[in-house]
Amino acid sequence: MLRPAVLGLLLACAASLGSAAVILENGGPILWTQAAGRVADMPSHEGIVTPDPWNFVHSMSLYRLLIAATDPFMGCMGTNATDSPLWGLPLQFGWMLTSGRLADPTGASTCGLETGDKMCVSTQSWWGCVNYFTSVLPFLSAAHKGFLGAGVQVQVQVPEGVTDFCTTYADCSTRFPDAMTKWDAFFQGLLGAADSPLPDNEKKDALLGLYWQAHMASSYASSTCSARQSHYSSEELSFAKSWENSGEYVAAARFQSNLANSFQFITPLPGRLLKNGDSAPNIGDLSEAENHTLYVFSWINSANRMMGGSLVRMWRSAMCSVTTREKGREMLQQLLLNPAFATSTFLSIISQMTTSC
Repeated sequence: MLRPAVLGLLLACAASLGSAAVILENGGPILWTQAAGRVADMPSHEGIVTPDPWNFVHSMSLYRLLIAATDPFMGCMGTNATDSPLWGLPLQFGWMLTSGRLADPTGASTCGLETGDKMCVSTQSWWGCVNYFTSVLPFLSAAHKGFLGAGVQVQVQVPEGVTDFCTTYADCSTRFPDAMTKWDAFFQGLLGAADSPLPDNEKKDALLGLYWQAHMASSYASSTCSARQSHYSSEELSFAKSWENSGEYVAAARFQSNLANSFQFITPLPGRLLKNGDSAPNIGDLSEAENHTLYVFSWINSANRMMGGSLVRMWRSAMCSVTTREKGREMLQQLLLNPAFATSTFLSIISQMTTSC
């Protein structure tokens, strides 16, 4: 799957990050080889494709099919087969699985547990609920735009008694119009990129802008999952909010969430659910990288809250050009992956960048 140079980079990063979460398997996302490689391999009923997003492999199949269908339109992203920004989604989903975040947090079932159905994604999991919006919604939009083949219709399965998830393109467009409109715009942008006279670097920046607008719209739509947060410890809830907040920064910087870049940012996320008493950067059974990431996430979220939300606004204002977005991506990498990079430096640089816009 991966070119030797890319695989070597990922292995080197994995070694440097120690015992943090496992998100790669044979060079690809978790259980990637078991995911469906063709639409015909998915379950169907009376000619309608009927994937089950509450089964891990089925949900991972949505990502595999989506990436395969859009890859021919991703030439401006780079020369590697894994340069599409969509690769960050299956890597993140794999981390949710291996860290236990897709299991039933209520204890009422064994869904997602080692002692139960390990491939089960609990409808009670806040993380699984959030993932629904970045897997099902883009898949339905891509199918509507013809990426999966002419006339392909999709209706996702939903467990009996569960009513707060949309299941078709029309249903999702009615219930979450902003998210679906933005995914439609991204896929339409992909179709138009091939005929665009813009140089590849500008096409890439524009497409990443459309991608992150859609991604964040899905994130905002997932606010319907908030009731599920009550099932978690205050420490896990705080991390979840910080994790959500971090999306504002990577989105504004138009981060290219290809496989190699996403691997670096997702691997140091905590490899288990946080519990009462966990306090980064001093959580004994987590690696130094995991502790550092938790500390930075918490710091950024706290700083933004104390500043009345102005840190996020300053960052968005600073990400006003291709040049400043490139600097922004470099800064995020330093902040999250380099413990020696001071948080005060981050604030100072943002202030300077804002004045240059």
